[in-house]
Amino acid sequence: MAKIIISPSKYVQGSGELKSIKDHTKNLGKAFFIVSSENIIKMTKAVVEESFSGTEISLNFKIFDGECSKNQIDILRENLRNSNCDAVVGIGGGKILDIAKAISYYEEIPVVIVPTSASTDAPCSALSALYTDEGVFSRYLVLPKNPDLVLVDTEIISKAPARLLMAGVGDALSTYFEARACLKSNALNKAGGKMTRAAFAMAKLCYDILLEDGLKAKLAVENKVCTKAVENIIEANIYLSGIGFESCGLAAAHSIHNGFTLLKQCRHLLHGEKVAFGTIVQLVLENSSIEELEEVIGLCIDLGLPVTLEDMGVTEIKEEEIRNVAKASCADGEGVHNMPFKVNEEDVYAAILSADALGRLYKV
Repeated sequence: MAKIIISPSKYVQGSGELKSIKDHTKNLGKAFFIVSSENIIKMTKAVVEESFSGTEISLNFKIFDGECSKNQIDILRENLRNSNCDAVVGIGGGKILDIAKAISYYEEIPVVIVPTSASTDAPCSALSALYTDEGVFSRYLVLPKNPDLVLVDTEIISKAPARLLMAGVGDALSTYFEARACLKSNALNKAGGKMTRAAFAMAKLCYDILLEDGLKAKLAVENKVCTKAVENIIEANIYLSGIGFESCGLAAAHSIHNGFTLLKQCRHLLHGEKVAFGTIVQLVLENSSIEELEEVIGLCIDLGLPVTLEDMGVTEIKEEEIRNVAKASCADGEGVHNMPFKVNEEDVYAAILSADALGRLYKV
């Protein structure tokens, strides 16, 4: 079996780099279909237009404010075709980036990814998470290639709410532990091969940076400044976690996140916030050392990430609801089956309650 590592064709990170988008998108297209939210378009449109001024490239901005669902993808594809565009640009958060990648896949055109926060590791991946129109996780759309360009303007990201950067830490937190589980089980990665040593090293480096710079970065972005720690966390959240999860594989943490999307009480949470709690649940499943659990739970507490069911919005624990979460986490095709031992619904149910108890213990 081949070892495979995949990544975007080009990754650019730096302060003010959106101003240079023209230079980074040479030869990708002549008419760009730019998908973003109304607020982000107001914030970035003038910068993008200024960058392309004096060229013959046309820009078509499209406001999107919905779920990354098949219905919404089809609507935007029709808009793109009506605009005669030959490339798509996603500017925004995870759902906008995922829908831009999905449009690129179905229309067979290049895609440029411009994250405005480092809240997930979605930007670099050849993957789109699809949801129903109501926001319930549906499935992963596996794409044949990674984005043509990921352009990360750290000036923009550092001014986003601190909660978004910390949610990205929550998402990135799972990378090393899921990679470690996949290594032990000899699981296939998202590229359909075995992980390389380089990919696993990136996953471990990602975790090391979160421990070293997570709290420093939180304090910096709360004051709307971009320090070296913030730059490091942005790289860990977007690039290291993106390459790490995709080229190593997913395990229980993301499956448990998917299960919690069933609960209305958790809908207010960001992706990475749910993944952070899912990571603690995975460590309980593995019976990880108390030292490792303390390290992860302590980091989450410092960064304001969920460590209890109450933090997740579940103020009243109902056995049926938690069992439904556990059942969904163990559905066919879920990453939980990449764990190096067999996991069933009862195991996940017990681990969720145990993780909650640990979190309550350390929050005292």
